[in-house]
Amino acid sequence: MSRYRTTLGSRVYDFADLKSLLAKATPLRSGDQLAGIAAQTSEERVAAQMVLADLPLKEFFAEALIPYETDEITRLIFDTLDAEAFSPISSLTTGEFRDWLLDNNVTGETLARLAPGLLPEQVAAVSKLMRAQDLVKVARKVHVVSRFRTTVGTPGCLSTRLQPNHSADDPQAITASIIDGLMLGSGDAVIGINPVSDNPEIIQTLLRLVNAIRERYEIPTQSCVLAHVTTQMDALTAGAPVDLVFQSIGGTEATNTSFGINLGILKEAHQAAREQKRGTVGENVMYFETGQGSALSANAHHGIDQQTCEARAYGLARHFQPMLVNSVVGFIGPEYLYDGKQILRAALEDHFCGKLLGLPMGCDVCYTNHAEADDDDMDAILTMLAAAGVNYIMGVPGADDIMLSYQSSSFHDALYLRSVFGLRPAPEFEAWFQQRRAALHEMTALLEA
Repeated sequence: MSRYRTTLGSRVYDFADLKSLLAKATPLRSGDQLAGIAAQTSEERVAAQMVLADLPLKEFFAEALIPYETDEITRLIFDTLDAEAFSPISSLTTGEFRDWLLDNNVTGETLARLAPGLLPEQVAAVSKLMRAQDLVKVARKVHVVSRFRTTVGTPGCLSTRLQPNHSADDPQAITASIIDGLMLGSGDAVIGINPVSDNPEIIQTLLRLVNAIRERYEIPTQSCVLAHVTTQMDALTAGAPVDLVFQSIGGTEATNTSFGINLGILKEAHQAAREQKRGTVGENVMYFETGQGSALSANAHHGIDQQTCEARAYGLARHFQPMLVNSVVGFIGPEYLYDGKQILRAALEDHFCGKLLGLPMGCDVCYTNHAEADDDDMDAILTMLAAAGVNYIMGVPGADDIMLSYQSSSFHDALYLRSVFGLRPAPEFEAWFQQRRAALHEMTALLEA
């Protein structure tokens, strides 16, 4: 008989271990069903949530979901944990932790002090007991600020990643998208290009392209070409202007192995980027993207539910004090998040968990064309994330990424959120925008010529 046991009605529910309990307690999503670890019924899910609510937070330290000896992410999380930071909540159960988080007397400053002492699994667990409005309320308390050439994440601000992708990496088309975005106040978080390939010459060309635009018009922002981290480091060695270093990451060592990375590679990249000293207002140099389902799609989830795997990825990310982290929430497809409702839930969970673990969280509010979702779903997600205090969103021309073939958010979506919620761009970028309107028109004239 398992120690994770409860009776609901006339039925006794036994959960084999903490891993199973967390999976069964997770709100319904297609990825966990695909993995065969989801609750079979709504009643089983409620039973698991009841057991989870009564579970002392201290017990998470006694049962690693992936053994310490076999997973470097587990080792990193446990070895860097701040026991003193955890002490204020050490006597609470998971359910009591939820109530504590929702208490109006618990401030963002309190949560910031707590972050270094939290296990990702504890944060994932408490999110499973929360409604959407709970996730919004708690995340809104937390402001995680990061700095490179702009300051992102301050109260009252909403930033954007200007994403000028092109299906042939055409420099003129990319330049046109950059100008379009800048004219609409996009790009204060980063101008970030997803290249079609990892060709080193193309990567270096794109890095120099964005840097030339930035330098010519003295734009206070940072650039990134989202190639593999090793390709970016080769570009840096070759003298290309590398601002932020990007990498997709996962919550298990096996997932990261499938990405061709490990902790050592990330540490080397972080150090190399810091040594460039290209930032003007800060030294946060890493950009990480994540997304529920990445571990499962690589068959590297170890039987852990996809949302808990995602939270573990944040446990890795926080070690590097990144400039930007975002969940590409609906990108993998309906096999993992079936419809707009599941994508909404995942977006709020990811934002909540990342913020609670001390990360500067953004979100790529997106969906693939074969998902049961549409732009109305994305509007709902955008609006709730803005209410929750998301640091930044994507700015894609027309919201339709012609290179990655998925639907994201547009430059106008950011303007909508800024208008409705009274939000501003990053202060350095806004000051430049107001002062350099003539430069923006000059860019447009050059493009037309």
